[in-house]
Amino acid sequence: MSGAEQQRGSGTPSAVGRPPKEVTATGLGPWPGEDPLEAARIIRGELGSPHLPFLAELPDRGVGSDAVGRTASLLEELAADVQPYGWRLVDRPGKDIRRAASALATDINVLADVAGAEESSATELKVQLVGPLSLAAALHLHNGERAVVDYGARRDLAASLAEGVGSYLARVSAAVPGARLAVQMDEPDIAAVLAGAIPTASGYRTLRAVPASEARESWRVVLDALRAAGASEIVVSVPEIEAPFEQILAAGADGIAVPLKGLTNRQWEQLAGAAEAGKRVWAGALDISGSALPQVADCVDSVWRPWRQLGLPASLLAAVRVTPSAGLADYTPAQATAVLGRLTQVADALNQRALG
Repeated sequence: MSGAEQQRGSGTPSAVGRPPKEVTATGLGPWPGEDPLEAARIIRGELGSPHLPFLAELPDRGVGSDAVGRTASLLEELAADVQPYGWRLVDRPGKDIRRAASALATDINVLADVAGAEESSATELKVQLVGPLSLAAALHLHNGERAVVDYGARRDLAASLAEGVGSYLARVSAAVPGARLAVQMDEPDIAAVLAGAIPTASGYRTLRAVPASEARESWRVVLDALRAAGASEIVVSVPEIEAPFEQILAAGADGIAVPLKGLTNRQWEQLAGAAEAGKRVWAGALDISGSALPQVADCVDSVWRPWRQLGLPASLLAAVRVTPSAGLADYTPAQATAVLGRLTQVADALNQRALG
């Protein structure tokens, strides 16, 4: 065991609202099909208390139901439309952004109907949005370059997103009265943004790296707005490659969501330190890249083995939520339902380990 590991204590209570009591499960957001009613019923049925149901994203519906379009519809005083190369910032809202806003409104209304018909509604709900840096990498300026190239555009996008999240959370809260809201902020392109690996419009070079200090400030602006809007837990979701855990936690996030396959020993050290500091670890323990679902024992081992190797106490497993390694939009509804069922089995098995 390393010196850093020996210096660790037995952990501290979670800083995220009230301390979690057990391992729980949730999904990452993307869901197959075009029917928000079916999605809401399945998700809330499979992820009942104590697990964390989520408001599904249904990209199969087309323009505006993708993660970028959905998040762009939240922006205040900024608008976007769709071009052959993707979403572009424009002066006035058009049909594309109105379609995105309409789809989101439909999803929230359907959620209200489903939750209202439940005898015992879930005590928590998760929503997703694209974080400011990946949003800047996905949206294009008038000249075709990505907005991440321009400091002013990056700053304006973070501020606009921060302005828009309050209304979003208020609408969701009204749909599920009394439920605590968790927010998953997705940064799928963050490694490329920080490394200066985003290609230019021509493809012949790459855009300049965004400084880590600016990334932290962009996250902090949005995180503060989400908390002011009532979010009880906010995690930043990132791929495992070059994931900037330290920067995310320094910005004030309540936790990190990351697939476990491919994590390095150093990354596990960072996650261990986060758990001991009271942060949440949303562990992508269910690898869905293969043709068949992994066995429960294998998923449990992907968490438990490094946990014990790092000297973490079993009691700290309550900091963990288990997730699939990626979204489920490419699955059939039946397959996606099976994934959620397997996740709850993994959570139950980890809870058994925590009890000894």
